Amino acid sequence: MNTRNLLIALLGVALAGSVGIGVYGQSHVKVTKVKPDTKAPANAAPSAEPDKILYDRATDDLKHGRYTEARLTLQTLINSYPDSEYLAKAKLAVGDSYYKEGGVSNITQAIAEYKDFITFFPFLDEAAYAQMQVAMAHYRMMEKADRDSTQAQEAEDEFQAFLLKYPQSPLESQAEQRLRDVQEVVAEGEFRIARYYYVKQDYRASAARIVEVTERYPLYSQSDEALWMLSSIYMRAKQVSKNEDDKNHWADLAAKCYDRIARDYPLSKFAPEARSRLKEMGMAVPPPDPNAVARMQKQQEQDNKHHQLALLKLPLGLIKTNPDVSSAARSGKPTLNPPDDMVSATEVLKPGAAGPSFTLAVGGAGSTGGGGAGGEAVQMDSVPSSSENDSTTGPGVQAIATADDPSASGTSPAGAASSGPPNPNTPATNTAPADTNAPATEAVQNGTNPPTTTNAPPGDNKQSPDAKKDDKADPKTESTSKKKKGLKKLIPW
Repeated sequence: MNTRNLLIALLGVALAGSVGIGVYGQSHVKVTKVKPDTKAPANAAPSAEPDKILYDRATDDLKHGRYTEARLTLQTLINSYPDSEYLAKAKLAVGDSYYKEGGVSNITQAIAEYKDFITFFPFLDEAAYAQMQVAMAHYRMMEKADRDSTQAQEAEDEFQAFLLKYPQSPLESQAEQRLRDVQEVVAEGEFRIARYYYVKQDYRASAARIVEVTERYPLYSQSDEALWMLSSIYMRAKQVSKNEDDKNHWADLAAKCYDRIARDYPLSKFAPEARSRLKEMGMAVPPPDPNAVARMQKQQEQDNKHHQLALLKLPLGLIKTNPDVSSAARSGKPTLNPPDDMVSATEVLKPGAAGPSFTLAVGGAGSTGGGGAGGEAVQMDSVPSSSENDSTTGPGVQAIATADDPSASGTSPAGAASSGPPNPNTPATNTAPADTNAPATEAVQNGTNPPTTTNAPPGDNKQSPDAKKDDKADPKTESTSKKKKGLKKLIPW
């Protein structure tokens, strides 16, 4: 009985002590209110998973332009929850944050992030969006046609890859138009180089560039002019050819250009003359392609709209670094084939050269084979033609003659060796041998002997003392490089 009373007494003491501690603690505890997280999205449910909360918070940061905070949150989600259902969306959002922030370094990093996403998630629907963003990143960094074309070529490759990998994507029409814009810029750069060589009368380098432009970029806004330039080069080659097979061969290649102008560019300013040339050559004039007519009509309407703002485009073009793509085609399938090997400038005007690969319904003799004696292909050098022997080309027009033609050089065969074909990628200096039939200088035309000069450019062929005396007596043997650089206008003593 005593034990029972003792236990009851101890239990009462314990209960009294716990109540006292509770009262004591309640009287001294300071209650603090917890402030809600200001960065947490308003629509986040209290019972949401932590990865969902992180993703929603990063999305809200991206929407309000807090790109650095968004990337930190997304990286936390990626590192902390590798099995989250938001992992793919988080990696894609990292690339979007760099792309939206802008700048060369950020866009370059965005390209790397998008490509990583395609590598890790190639079968997701978002992979098409990532590929499109890679192409658009290069598109944003693309420069004008007369500047570095690296980004334009990269954009062309990426847009082509998108159209080949995701032909059913809802972004297909947008990618096609962007690809037409990019190919307009790339073709414009190549055509400017070709026109430079054409004016410099380096027809081999010019023809090589024009062939590449006309074959790869048929939607280029100046393809008709490029074809006309190419046809004129082939006609010049025909005029200076000695072999009838070669004449027929160059005429057939020129007819190809006329045929394509009349068929694929019927509204061009060169189309009437092209049809007339075909009739003179006894070839059938092809009917205009209806699709080409519709395309060019739509293009002319587009050009008229932009022509009204021409006064504003000129000053803005001096400020903007991005290229002007207003002249790009608005319809037609862009080229999806990768670029072939560049046409060699040393091969494009050789006898029997294949020429452009676009098809022509009319065939002609001499389209295969050709060449000089014995059927061997002889390399053709570019030299100024004579106004006395060729009245059709006129003075200062470059003719094409075979290397073994003795009339193409004013020196011995040993001294007339060419220093090699010019590089098509750089402005070529004329290293052709002297032309004995070239027009005389102004001093000779006036009946006076021109004074001699010693400031010959380096690289001229050395001559014997007798040859130098002959040069003093006959200014017709003046080197072609001097004439090209304007050194024929000598200052009297």
